Amino acid sequence: MTLEENTTEITHFILLGFSDFPRILALLFIIFLVTYITTVTWNLFLIILIRMDSHLHTPMYFFLSNLSFTDICYVTCIIPMMLSNFFQKQQTITFVGCIVQYFIFSTMGLSDSCLLTAMAYDRYAAICKPLLYSSIMSPSLCGRMALGAYLAGLSASFTQLCALLQLHFCGPNAINHFFCDMPQLLNLSCTDTFFVQVILAILTMTYGIIDVLIILISYVYIVMSIMKITSAKGRSKAFNTCASHITTVSLFYTSVIYVYLSSSSGGSSSTDRFSSVLYTVIIPLLNPVIYSLRNRDIKDAFKRLQKKRGHC
Repeated sequence: MTLEENTTEITHFILLGFSDFPRILALLFIIFLVTYITTVTWNLFLIILIRMDSHLHTPMYFFLSNLSFTDICYVTCIIPMMLSNFFQKQQTITFVGCIVQYFIFSTMGLSDSCLLTAMAYDRYAAICKPLLYSSIMSPSLCGRMALGAYLAGLSASFTQLCALLQLHFCGPNAINHFFCDMPQLLNLSCTDTFFVQVILAILTMTYGIIDVLIILISYVYIVMSIMKITSAKGRSKAFNTCASHITTVSLFYTSVIYVYLSSSSGGSSSTDRFSSVLYTVIIPLLNPVIYSLRNRDIKDAFKRLQKKRGHC
């Protein structure tokens, strides 16, 4: 089934979004607009700060700047379109637009997961192999790991895209969600989705489980190394270097697992839609806040930036 064949049958989808909450649409619009502007501003500022301050030219902040970039792309492929459709009688998205939106969303989400895994390995090298840290986490290795994260997300999403284009869509075309997500697209398919579900299961095991295992194993070794530190101050300092990453990882994976595995209705109920807001809107907002509030290096870099501006 080619893209052209699909589009002759279904030329557009109707995104129901939050239309079943007409009394609070204006409030939701303001909340999502402010959240989007804040998310992009915070993440963009973090990227610029890391690039401008030489003290932040380390592997951890290199990966953090890439995480901020993926978060910007992540929310931009969803929220602006959602906001533009908020007060329209019929919130529509073309078939091609729907597929492209999911492709970008999936690519950035999977890249996020791989980047968080790379950051876990970075923390492992910093705490468990401190004398070899500079040689282990060389700039070339960091660059290859970041590139690998993007290529991994891109390849997995391209595989899903090819599988989606094999599906037959003949109606209905109403998506009870605020963006095009895989569960809703599978529910609308007129053909058997078993093959696509198998592909998704394989990708979930390949990426999700492996990433989580690498992160867990890294932190097992990290905890073991921290427990060997004799001074309480030393243990606290070592733990603080991982606190922001642990918080980000916990929020990311628990929200995704809750929405995709604990949902009983394929993400189509109002509860599932509001739950999806957590990982599509809230977490990209919280990531830079977590790293800014809990990280002394970021605070010091911000102070140095303020002093430079004051001298100018």
